[in-house]
Amino acid sequence: MIFPLIFLLVAVVAGAIAFVAGFGVGSLLTPFLAIRTGTKVAVAAVSVPHLIASAIRFWMLRKHLDKSILLSFGITSAAGGLLGALLHSSSTSTALHILLAVLLIFAGGMGLLGWAGRLRFPRKVAWIAGAVSGMLGGLVGNQGGIRSAAMLGLDVPRENFVATATAIALFVDAARMSVYLAVEARDVLRIWPLVVVATIGVLLGTFLGQGLLKRIPENVFHRVVGGLIFVLGVAMLAGFGR
Repeated sequence: MIFPLIFLLVAVVAGAIAFVAGFGVGSLLTPFLAIRTGTKVAVAAVSVPHLIASAIRFWMLRKHLDKSILLSFGITSAAGGLLGALLHSSSTSTALHILLAVLLIFAGGMGLLGWAGRLRFPRKVAWIAGAVSGMLGGLVGNQGGIRSAAMLGLDVPRENFVATATAIALFVDAARMSVYLAVEARDVLRIWPLVVVATIGVLLGTFLGQGLLKRIPENVFHRVVGGLIFVLGVAMLAGFGR
């Protein structure tokens, strides 16, 4: 009984963080659920509340969508995510997870220190960053963190950042969810109560996060996102030191 309650609380926190940084649901819920189910089942199961929360978050922020980033970075991110999801079913490379953690620490640290401008790249090559971040995220089942890290290089304002990252997440979810569930559907159905708990939690967190985003000044927003990415990278790396 204690696990579902803690899982609900984690889901609320994840939903709130996702509204601020454009990621958090998969990053927090997947490793926590994996304690009970194993990583591959957790990745597939979390894709359900992730999709639902992303859809609602996007509807709330739809007026701030940056269509140019969506049509370049977003489409190739979805394609990369699909490829990564296909490879995910046969890949459990620890080295890949460590590489992703290091990349997150680097990008997050740059953002946290206010040096994200040094990561910036022209929007005309955003499709490359989208494809690479999408594939890496699909491989390890953690799209959001690496996607937000890549988007730090696009210098996007606060609401536009979250709205566009969320729209891209919907593309990616549509591309990868069918693959995950086709492989793990039977095991996901066995834990449907936890999927429901996660969905309720992230929805509650989504509405809490809306208020948090409005309170973050524009001039410190990228530092906040960078800090969250940095913490995610450290947490991922620490997980391999146990």
